Amino acid sequence: MKAVLWDMDGTLIDSEKLWDISLAALYERLGGELTPAVRESMVGSVAEDTIRIVYDDLGLEFDPAAMAESNRWLRDYTADLFEEGLPWCEGAKELLDELAAERIPMALVTNTERVLTDRALNSIGRHYFSVTVCGDEVAKGKPAPDPYMRAAALLSLAPEDCLAVEDSVTGTAAAERAGCPVLVVPNDVAVPGGPRRRHASSLAEFSVDDLRAVHSQLITQFEERTA
Repeated sequence: MKAVLWDMDGTLIDSEKLWDISLAALYERLGGELTPAVRESMVGSVAEDTIRIVYDDLGLEFDPAAMAESNRWLRDYTADLFEEGLPWCEGAKELLDELAAERIPMALVTNTERVLTDRALNSIGRHYFSVTVCGDEVAKGKPAPDPYMRAAALLSLAPEDCLAVEDSVTGTAAAERAGCPVLVVPNDVAVPGGPRRRHASSLAEFSVDDLRAVHSQLITQFEERTA
């Protein structure tokens, strides 16, 4: 394990609860009500896909100007919530501190737009990360492998040398498709198993040595399956 690639929302910070608030507010603004099933389908999505889901669910015309305005409104509303403080997921900050102390490179890999990610980094601490990759900085966001492939490339590493940490179906698929073994710590939505995936209930269970062991085990298991 030469690096750790972190998802942000729902993995490091429990910001999905804040997105629940801002998305519900957007629905109210547009004259509808957000249901749990639709909200679940948005977890881990890039902004463009989220707005498309909203407009499709409400039966609204896919007007580019209106959709862009809705995206701006949602981003600004969420940014204000971010400014009020971002709660850490259990064990996340402690693990960041341990990895930093051992000088293990880390990347933040998120579908969240750069403008919002920068606001979040004011709370998280940008000093932890050698590189950050946002959903609006790649050709395709998660579940495409592009964000994780870019992060590994910026670190001058092969994806298989990096352990990804994710909470969502979308993010786990992206990391796996890029070639990363994945530690999956689901937040609100269940994530299926897979040959490159190890599930856990909390990051508080892990030390740096545990992360190394997970990476090694997943690489070995995958090589045995494909041999």
